[in-house]
Amino acid sequence: MKKTNAMRILDQNKIEYEIVEYSEDGGISGQDVARQLGEDEEIVFKTLVTHFKNDYFVFVVPVCAELDLKLAANVAGVKKIEMIKQSDLLNTTGYIHGGCSPVGMKKLFKTYIDESAIEKEFMYVSGGKIGLQIKVKPKSLEKLIGAEFAQIVRRD
Repeated sequence: MKKTNAMRILDQNKIEYEIVEYSEDGGISGQDVARQLGEDEEIVFKTLVTHFKNDYFVFVVPVCAELDLKLAANVAGVKKIEMIKQSDLLNTTGYIHGGCSPVGMKKLFKTYIDESAIEKEFMYVSGGKIGLQIKVKPKSLEKLIGAEFAQIVRRD
């Protein structure tokens, strides 16, 4: 398997991780990926890229949850946050929809990981391409990308 940028960065920083492949034929939604991995949707995370004016923010949330844009804007310290257009994702991050990893983007954007990840032994995030997930410890990911844990999904 050819290493992705995310994998190279994890290797360079001596971060312990595991690569898990899945079939694109089984779907690429977060729920599809969790099902294929045989894992709970609470430990499989999706990477969402947002913006406010010319500032970009990355949010990593469980695939079973929805990013709360008001909470996200508050955490990021801006008035309003919007999702970037899917057509802008590749130029902004270097990744495509369905394969966007919080590790190895073109620029290091301010990143927030949902606080539900803190207590987990491990979490899955995209490995940088469709069909590839990285199993990593949340604290290791946080330190590597300079992320913060925050409440960014609504809990009823």
